[in-house]
Amino acid sequence: MSASERFGDSLGHTAEDVADLIPMVRRIVYARVGSHPSAEDLVQETLTRVLSAASTVEPGMLEPYAIVTARNVVSSLWRDADRKNRNQHRLVDLSAPEPPEKQVVLEEEQSAMATALARLDERERRALLDHEVDGTDTHALAARHGTTAGAVAAQLNRTRARLRVEYLLAIEHVDPPTDRCRPVLIALSSGDQRRQREVQAAQHLLECEPCARLSQPLLERGQQRDDCLRIPVSSDADIVSARRAARELATRLTFGATDLTVIATAVSEVCRNIVRFAGSGEVVVELLEAPRRGIQIVARDGGPGITDVDRALGDGFSTYGGLGLGLPGVRRLMDEFAIASEPGHGTTVTMTKWEGTDRERPT
Repeated sequence: MSASERFGDSLGHTAEDVADLIPMVRRIVYARVGSHPSAEDLVQETLTRVLSAASTVEPGMLEPYAIVTARNVVSSLWRDADRKNRNQHRLVDLSAPEPPEKQVVLEEEQSAMATALARLDERERRALLDHEVDGTDTHALAARHGTTAGAVAAQLNRTRARLRVEYLLAIEHVDPPTDRCRPVLIALSSGDQRRQREVQAAQHLLECEPCARLSQPLLERGQQRDDCLRIPVSSDADIVSARRAARELATRLTFGATDLTVIATAVSEVCRNIVRFAGSGEVVVELLEAPRRGIQIVARDGGPGITDVDRALGDGFSTYGGLGLGLPGVRRLMDEFAIASEPGHGTTVTMTKWEGTDRERPT
């Protein structure tokens, strides 16, 4: 039995009922907010609420419940935006004026960024700005360019790596002395160890003083990889960022829409626990190639821990009085689930979703 089927059975509905909600909810939300940057977050929030309450919904009423929930979530967005606009005039800036040198630094940074962006080719620059500034997701960019969301995400990562290098060159007013400099710095910026070996980055840094100096801030980024994300979590906004990042990374594999929603929902739940009970923590999301392709999420915190893990994983146990699925629900969503917790020393949740466990595949 697949994870989706187990999930559906646990809620009293079939896997088809659960899967069919996803395109319907997405249509309702996008019909009301269009290309608003928060559209996909509204979809995820709606599905989280619906899936959490599904066990209490009468048979045959799950779809109407999802429709009403989607409308309420969208209405909340507009109410919050309207309230912010109406009260904007009441805000008073009591901070001290910025010193003149800070403005000079800001102007230098803006000039360096403009130079770096100009050094990207037009397609790279347009895709990056559409994604980072306008909030266009990778699915929309993929449809626009006739490719896949995973390919777009990979290209965006390469573009960011190049942009970091061009920004450093501009802010430091450095003209690379050799043709090898940019490939080496970009390989360091992307954290691609295979590419670093190909361009003999280590040897080049020993021979090139400008690159050795410029490499320091790139190396201090922690050798970030484009198949692994580390997201600090300490607020509700971080919950949204984490589930969005996890879903976007998962699109690089062949997960169907149901599994993508399952992954985002599971990440949302473990992040909600971090914020509510520990105050802060982090989530690490990583694509796996062995023993098979999949995605792994590790959520860590240094909070009070769980005194009785077995009880916390039992059916019907809720760590708080909201609509959250809780740890038992999260365990049902994923293919593998493990938790380590010690009172006074925090909690670590590790969960994995493998390719091929969902009946649905992208067309």
